[in-house]
Amino acid sequence: MSKTYDVAVVGAGIVGLASALALTEQNRRASVALLEKESEVGSHQTGHNSGVIHAGIYYKPGSHKAVLCTEGVRLMKAFCDENGVPYQCCGKVVLATDATELARLEELHRRGVANGVPGLEAIGPERLKEIEPHARGVRALHSPFTAIVDFKRVAGAMAAKLTGRGADLHTGARVRSIRRSGGLFHLETDRSAVAARHLLNCAGLHADRVARMAGTDPGVAIIPFRGEYYSLKPECGLVRGLIYPVPDPAFPFLGVHFTRLIEGGYEAGPNAVLAFAREGYRKRDVNLPELLRMAAFRGFWVMGWRYWRIGLYEYYRSFSRGAFVRALARLVPDIRTSDLGPGGSGVRAQSVNPDGSFVDDFRIVEGAGMIHVLNAPSPAATASLAIGNHIALLAARHFGL
Repeated sequence: MSKTYDVAVVGAGIVGLASALALTEQNRRASVALLEKESEVGSHQTGHNSGVIHAGIYYKPGSHKAVLCTEGVRLMKAFCDENGVPYQCCGKVVLATDATELARLEELHRRGVANGVPGLEAIGPERLKEIEPHARGVRALHSPFTAIVDFKRVAGAMAAKLTGRGADLHTGARVRSIRRSGGLFHLETDRSAVAARHLLNCAGLHADRVARMAGTDPGVAIIPFRGEYYSLKPECGLVRGLIYPVPDPAFPFLGVHFTRLIEGGYEAGPNAVLAFAREGYRKRDVNLPELLRMAAFRGFWVMGWRYWRIGLYEYYRSFSRGAFVRALARLVPDIRTSDLGPGGSGVRAQSVNPDGSFVDDFRIVEGAGMIHVLNAPSPAATASLAIGNHIALLAARHFGL
C-alpha cells in the first residue's frame, strides 16, 4: 500500500478501538490504520465476556485498574448514551457466605469507598433478601449502579465512529511480521503491507507475540484461561441482577457468579481453566505450537506448581455440572442442576511473570515509537475509554501526536 500512516493499531478489540478513538480525538489530522485478523471487530475477549460495566470495587486504590475503571465507568455510560447503545444499571451484590469471608468483604468495601464507587453499601441478610430474595449471605456489599451492556455492540459503535473520522479499518488482516526500516514500521498482513510511523499493540491474546515481532521483549507470557458459562433456564426465577462471591485474593478471577444479560436472560459462571490454545473456546481445542511455547516458559511451570490444587478443582468443576451447581448454591441455595442450560465461553489473556506470579494490574509498556498493552483483562472493557485516553497521553509524549 502506498499510504503511510501515523499509527498502526494491531487489534480491533475494545481497547484497540478506544485507543484509536482517543488518538483521533487528540489529533484529528492523525492517520490511523486498525489491523484486525478477524472478519469483524470485538471477536474475542470483547465479545465473549459477561457484559458487566464494573463499578471499581475490587481494585487496589491508586492502581491502573482502580483509576481507569472508575473513570471508565463514567466514560462508558456517556458513550453509550451518545451513541444509542443500551445499558442497564441492574445493581450487584457481593456475598460473604460465612464468617471466614467477612474480613475480605470489609477490605472490598474499603477499596470500593476509596475508589469512589457510588452508592456502595455494606448490608445485612435482611436488606440482601429485599434485593435478591433467593441469595444467602451473612453480610454483603450492594453496588446499585453496577450496569450491564453488550460490549460487542459498543465496539461496533466505536468502529463506526472511527471510520467516520477517516480511520482505515482492515479486517482479515492478521499481522504476520513486523520490521523496522527508514523510520517506519512495516507490517505484513494476510491482506497487504502497511507502513506506519508508530505502532500500538492491542492484540489481546496475542499481545506478547506481537511485541516480540516488533523487537520488544515483553518480559511476560500470556497464558490463556477459558471461562465456561451455563445459561439459566427462563423458568428458574432465582436471580434479579448480579450476584457475586467474595473472590479468592490469591487467584485473579472473581469466582462463579450469576449475571443478568442485557439482551435478556441470565447466565452462571465462569470457571477458570487453563486453555490449550489462545483461542481455545472448547474443551477439545488444542493448538500444539502454542502449547509447546507455553511449556517452554519457565513461569508457566512455577505458576502450575503454585496453583495446582486450584487448577485441578477448576478442571473437575469444568467436567462436573454437579460441582458447578454446588459452587453456585453457596450464593443461591435453591439452584438446581435442572435450572442450567448450555452456555458459552470466553478466553482471558492473563499475563504471567517469569516467577510464576500473575500480572495483577494493567500493563502498558512503551518503546521506541511503540506502545504495547501487555495485560488488559477485566475490567478492561469497562475501562477501555479511559485506557484509550491514557494511551493517547503517552502517544502525545512519545510520538509527538
